[in-house]
Amino acid sequence: MRIGELAARTGVSVRSLRYYEEQGLLTSVRSAGGQRHYTDGDVERVAFVQRLYAAGLSSRTIAELLPCAYAPSAENSDAALERMARERDRLSGHIDELLRTRDKLDELVAVARAYREGLPSRPAPSAACAAGAGAAAGAGAAAGTARGR
Repeated sequence: MRIGELAARTGVSVRSLRYYEEQGLLTSVRSAGGQRHYTDGDVERVAFVQRLYAAGLSSRTIAELLPCAYAPSAENSDAALERMARERDRLSGHIDELLRTRDKLDELVAVARAYREGLPSRPAPSAACAAGAGAAAGAGAAAGTARGR
């Protein structure tokens, strides 16, 4: 199948499929005219790559994990499990950092709320006052323009 059909069957853009190929995540056979051709097995491979991306893995990490799926062995499986554990630890570190950042923001919000509560509240202007203020501002601007001439 050609790249457009693979894109349609997987729901992945043609551009993404080309990127996957550049990164070594997907391979194709080129026709004499240079067109990419894929197999039915590539539909499953793209779906697998998409699941790995959805898990937050980079294309480099995915490339490291693919041998486990396509050349299964105890060694490849152990390497994949170790790599996924490192990725999970990395993600946990990011989550911890984000939680600390959110806590700092919560502190700032609390300080801002306390400050705001200490400010005098202003009554909302009535519609008549707002219209009068707008008219006065317009008159002042017109007077300023006339003086500038």
